[in-house]
Amino acid sequence: MAYLSLARKYRPSTFQDLMGQDAVATALMNAIKIQREPHAVVFSGIRGVGKTTLARLYAKALNCDKGSTPEPCGVCESCLAVAQGNHEDVMEIDGASNTGVDDVRSLRETVHYVPQRSKYKVYIIDEVHMLSQSAFNALLKTLEEPPSHVVFVFATTEFAKIPQTILSRCQVFHLERLSLLQIFDRLKSVLDAELIQYDVSALNTIAREGRGSMRDALTLLDQAVAVGSGQVTSEVLRNFLHFLTTGQLLRFMEHLLQKDAKSLLADVDELDRTGLDFSELTEQLCLYCRHVMIVKVLGLEARELVALALAPDELQTLAALS
Repeated sequence: MAYLSLARKYRPSTFQDLMGQDAVATALMNAIKIQREPHAVVFSGIRGVGKTTLARLYAKALNCDKGSTPEPCGVCESCLAVAQGNHEDVMEIDGASNTGVDDVRSLRETVHYVPQRSKYKVYIIDEVHMLSQSAFNALLKTLEEPPSHVVFVFATTEFAKIPQTILSRCQVFHLERLSLLQIFDRLKSVLDAELIQYDVSALNTIAREGRGSMRDALTLLDQAVAVGSGQVTSEVLRNFLHFLTTGQLLRFMEHLLQKDAKSLLADVDELDRTGLDFSELTEQLCLYCRHVMIVKVLGLEARELVALALAPDELQTLAALS
């Protein structure tokens, strides 16, 4: 069997598994529970926060063989088909490749056919903002008065590009950017499940570089595991990734405070040889100066510092810098 990436292998299979989107998951679960399921939904947010995953979970919940339920069984034929992407009544459409009015007209001609084996026909359109204005216009009437067996789920990373005429016919859910601690906890649980050794500082760096996207962080983790021959360490990250580690940042700040020009120039030379974008250095230095200020004012137990998931020695370095 071909290797399955960590992002796919650990894709949430229930609403409860979905990290960082509790409000959206609760809203959908409650809607199904009281039989007020929205027939047109928009999920917006940055890449890798769970838009497509939520769309599939919603489709699974609506079409579970035991009936529409906020807790799909995950083992029936319908649930397995949705998870594998081959359910006859759940169609995933790439908005970037099907942008024209003719594509939407073809879709619109199929909505009146009843589902083949489930309760609902679910149309998931990813990157829906890529549709042309004519294509959006062709959807209006169908969205306003959809057949009772049809559900539309739209996902977008550019919410502002969707016309208000479309939004007014949909329930809109904005997915939050994931926090560093949420990503760190997920990465840690994945590595523990895979029995892979890791450094806390390396995991913190990967979580930070995910920049709120769980998929980006898991993809980076996959790469780190491969390069490190089954281990994730700070040394491995330095060998193949052109970004700052927490240790490099703290060392740079120490040299700044000590006004050690020789060491600072050596640091800059080392970072330049790695191909680092120095706007990244400026941004991260500002951020860590803020962390130092928080330590100075609130101490090491401040909630914001806990969310950084730093190693004990790194926290002590922050305290010394403060």
